[in-house]
Amino acid sequence: MSEVEIGGQAISWTVASRFTLQICTHSDRARWNEFVATQRSGSFYHKFEWGPLNRAELGGQPYYLAAFEEGNLVGVLPLTFVSSRLFGRILCSMPYVNYGGPCALSAEAAGALVDGAITLADGLKSDYLELRCREPIPRSLPVSLDKISMTLELEPDPERVWSKFSSKHRTSIRRAEKNGLTVRSGGRELLPEFYSTMELSWRALGTPLYRRAYFERIMATFPDETRIFVASAGGEPVGVAFNGYFGDTVEGMWAGGGPRARELQVNYVLYWEMIRDACERGYRRYHLGRSTADSGAEDFKKKWNAAKEQLHWFYYRPSGGSELPALNVRNARFRAAISAWRRLPLWATRAIGPHIARAIP
Repeated sequence: MSEVEIGGQAISWTVASRFTLQICTHSDRARWNEFVATQRSGSFYHKFEWGPLNRAELGGQPYYLAAFEEGNLVGVLPLTFVSSRLFGRILCSMPYVNYGGPCALSAEAAGALVDGAITLADGLKSDYLELRCREPIPRSLPVSLDKISMTLELEPDPERVWSKFSSKHRTSIRRAEKNGLTVRSGGRELLPEFYSTMELSWRALGTPLYRRAYFERIMATFPDETRIFVASAGGEPVGVAFNGYFGDTVEGMWAGGGPRARELQVNYVLYWEMIRDACERGYRRYHLGRSTADSGAEDFKKKWNAAKEQLHWFYYRPSGGSELPALNVRNARFRAAISAWRRLPLWATRAIGPHIARAIP
């Protein structure tokens, strides 16, 4: 593979005398999005707008890589370079969201995009390249299989989805509904309630949260493709969710609950109302979000008849070696920090959290 100079301008180079790879600019946005919309492997997270959004709000540098064959666009791979003293230099597709990876017409084109990403990782002197893929890639790279996506098939009539739940699960939903919960859905007007609940939820998990402006920019960038749901009890928000919409699919992106969420079994009501809403809006499937394999989150999502889909997180280290990065909660290095974060006052996590969250892809 030929060398490529890294820079802010559009760059192109040839791979294996067949594919031309190009780092795209804003002028390529429409063509990029049109391609993604027609591909089975295309998703909300592949849209071009995520690149400048992440750069503006989180400081990541986008490198949106496209593959051409005889002048025809045959594949795309959105990449973002995240660099910090805390966690190092990471080239990722896609950071901060559930998955990314190559979206291409053929395995050959997908492989060319991966080769291009490796070249970029080398040129950027990255600690590692991370490709979060819904499918295997045609390259032999170390892979983590710790993450899964749970997908529920929808029906135009939500009652048909309801009838397929087990009687025990239907009883759990009805029992939770008796706790006086109400669910509202909408746009940016619900952001204050969403964010205040997420602050409490993520602090309890020991996880830093992005600043509110990040979610505001997402909704401003995708006003017709994002929606917030707020479950309340006695006028107090106790459970929230943030969804994305692309093609015929709903993407569960972020969710959280306040201190009373477990007591009120809020997720039974919240998820059912979101599923019902998706059915009535004509969506065909609901990705209930990324989960760790064999976790409590996976068990809960199985109750909704959601099928497990293996996610593949591939890695490449410019320095060599096959050891997988350990930027996760099982790393002993982070356990003490997570425990300490849970004990901090809200004003402290609010002040410090966004600066740490932007460094964690």
